Amino acid sequence: MVPFLLPALALLIAVPLAYAATKPNFFLVERRVWMAAPADQIFGLLNDFRQWEQWTPYDKDPQMVRTYGETTAGVGATYGWSGNKNVGAGRMTLTKSQAPTQLSIELQFFKPFAATNLAEFTLKPQEAGTLVTWALSGKSTYTYKVMGLLLNMDKMVGGDFEIGLSRLKTLAEQA
Repeated sequence: MVPFLLPALALLIAVPLAYAATKPNFFLVERRVWMAAPADQIFGLLNDFRQWEQWTPYDKDPQMVRTYGETTAGVGATYGWSGNKNVGAGRMTLTKSQAPTQLSIELQFFKPFAATNLAEFTLKPQEAGTLVTWALSGKSTYTYKVMGLLLNMDKMVGGDFEIGLSRLKTLAEQA
């Protein structure tokens, strides 16, 4: 029985690792919500990193240290954070600011894992409101593909996006 144990164990490890290699090289998490507010009003809350504290879902560490660059709004604006294991550490740089319809942000994570992703907000003015989409995309390295067998990126991040968009909606509609 023991001679079969080692090959069975090897197979138990090899099959999931081989399966992970077949996963896509790219991920996308996206959520959208309609807001009864004009796009330019919502855009102002997104385009200035100092406004994010009012609506962000990433307030899971009350001791988190926030740092702002010389510019906090528009292209080139930066925002950094460092906190406990729930928030890690990273930096955001606003790379595209096309009022009032689109923002792109380079999102660098330093802890707990190093990664660089793209966050995008798209605002589509509609009758009596705006459809707001928050998306996160990036490359899936083999390590992240293996981790993805146990952790679902859409479930991990999507819920946060829903909370953030709900808070943003409340804030924008009250203004």
